[in-house]
Amino acid sequence: MGKVAVYGIGNPLIDVLVTVEDHELHELGLNKGAMQLVDNERGDEILEFFKDREKSYAPGGACPNTMVTLASLGLPTALSGVVGDDDLAAIYTARLSERGVQSELSVESGETGTSIVLVSPDQERTMCTRLGVCPSFSPERVVHDRVAQANYLYFTGYMWDTVSQKNALLSAIATARDNGTQVVFDVADPFAVERHRDDFLTLVSEHVDVVLANRDEAHILVGYDDPRRAVVELAEQAGVAAVKAGAQGSYIASHDGERAAIPGFEARAVDTTGAGDTYAAGFLYGLEKGASLGEAGRIASFVAARIVEKQGAQFTLAEAQETTAALEQQSWTVSV
Repeated sequence: MGKVAVYGIGNPLIDVLVTVEDHELHELGLNKGAMQLVDNERGDEILEFFKDREKSYAPGGACPNTMVTLASLGLPTALSGVVGDDDLAAIYTARLSERGVQSELSVESGETGTSIVLVSPDQERTMCTRLGVCPSFSPERVVHDRVAQANYLYFTGYMWDTVSQKNALLSAIATARDNGTQVVFDVADPFAVERHRDDFLTLVSEHVDVVLANRDEAHILVGYDDPRRAVVELAEQAGVAAVKAGAQGSYIASHDGERAAIPGFEARAVDTTGAGDTYAAGFLYGLEKGASLGEAGRIASFVAARIVEKQGAQFTLAEAQETTAALEQQSWTVSV
């Protein structure tokens, strides 16, 4: 395997998409439109309920979504994490290969993490996530040579939920710091910040080169509801910070004083699933291509606007080709 631009470490969750009726959600006792963690027994119960229903599969998870989008845009990427010794793992690895992501997934006895996505007639998505063997990612699974050779190491706040995963990431971060690999941390979830705020503040101030957060996550992390103030505070602790503020756009800052307010691109939002993961991919794409921070922010907003106009958290190959062509033509330079 050759050197990659971005090396991601995250939870590989295979999305299992099923079309359902609203009354079936009620029968299962599920809250329509919600995302909830479920144990293996509950996950099996839901899949058994829909055992005769047609299903489609996609490689999901926050970090994997970002890696797939980057690969779709033409950047070499790799994904590290843990899958089970089951049929879903084979499907997941095959889908990654189809999208051009180099797989460095470890195999553990047990079940691959899944996100059962139940799609209602109005396209509302109800998600039931079971982590499976994902939390077993541990320091000995880190491929340090690959981290050292990458331009960027990327991970999200979800990896701090087990001691094993946290220690693995700290080990990978140490390798990155020793070898000039830029460390990129996507906070990813406000509830993760509430669980690990002190750890995240230490992480940002001592180990991270680029930090990404949305307005709510940044507010919890540094105490400022105004994203303009929050992004400056984060940038003073890390090297570069980006704070997403929904329809208001996003704000970028660096510790040496660079500032940019990025307007949002007009989009007919259909499904916001994966918008943050796609924003991260666009931002990293811009940085890797040598764009200024402001340009990288506009690229990120552009691709995030494109993803919310479709169902699902990833572009199809055709959509990725169209998006890449637009980037190469610099269609992202003007907000519409």
